[in-house]
Amino acid sequence: MTKKTDRTEEQLAAVEETLTNTEKWIESNQKILSRIVFVIVGVIAFYLGYDKFYAEPLNKEAHAEMFMAEKYFETDSFNLALNGDGQYLGFIDIASDYSGTSAGNLANYYAGICHLNLGDNESAIDLLSSFNANDEIVSSIAFGGIGDAYMNLGDSDKAISFYEKAAKNSNNKFTTPIYLKKAALAHESNGDYNDALEHYEKIKAEYGETREAADIDKYITRASLMQ
Repeated sequence: MTKKTDRTEEQLAAVEETLTNTEKWIESNQKILSRIVFVIVGVIAFYLGYDKFYAEPLNKEAHAEMFMAEKYFETDSFNLALNGDGQYLGFIDIASDYSGTSAGNLANYYAGICHLNLGDNESAIDLLSSFNANDEIVSSIAFGGIGDAYMNLGDSDKAISFYEKAAKNSNNKFTTPIYLKKAALAHESNGDYNDALEHYEKIKAEYGETREAADIDKYITRASLMQ
């Protein structure tokens, strides 16, 4: 019993000594600790202030600037949408002037699609690769656009990679069957009829009500005969 009591007292003494040493360290380093806390609080305050008083107003300004470029985009006036009309900025300048904002990020997407439609596939790939989307459908279209650009450049392997990425990125009846079919056609161009058939059959089985499935049987027949 005495040994157990002694051991307990030793443990309590060790804890007390540790606490005393900690208190002494805190006292001797109080100025440094205060500075560290001050810096942390300052960084948090700066971030909150930057976001509220700079980033948010800048983003609103960028969206306002983008209004006319979006109008041109909707009417397939891709050159004006991309480069502006002399009075209103185009997506290229908006992406550059407002980089770091969500509007500037979105401008990269629009600019990439404009370049794709104007035949500048390399620029389309660069800009669409720079785009980060939270929306799965929009990001799927961006991946698909990169696939289209690579297909235009004759790189069917990379095109397939991005088409399949676009198809898997969001399982929906709008983008998924579109990019499954594009991937299947690209597989056919490579002579990979088994992979093409797999995509065609998936469209028929899972997306039978979509436009891509309307004539899917002829594609299935063709790929089956070519195996």
